[in-house]
Amino acid sequence: MKELQVVYTDHLRLRMKLRSIPKSVPKQIWMESKERYYDQATEHYIAIMPCRIKDRVTEFALSYDEKGNLVQLITVHPIKELQKLSRIKTGRWQRL
Repeated sequence: MKELQVVYTDHLRLRMKLRSIPKSVPKQIWMESKERYYDQATEHYIAIMPCRIKDRVTEFALSYDEKGNLVQLITVHPIKELQKLSRIKTGRWQRL
């Protein structure tokens, strides 16, 4: 079986730079997240996980796609509990 190839998109790299997110965080979220959804609006998968950045723990949402052996990490951003609950309640996010 082939090993998965994890790719950071240019958009993800830009967002990480703008938000001062360390390079290891998106892959860590993808690998370790226990909370996952499918976003009906964007047709991407979402992984949610709290991360400690600059001595603060913040919950982050990572958008990604999986196609065969390729995992494409699209974007990462902090997410507030109410945003998350709203997307679940409206049915936009379907739990995996």
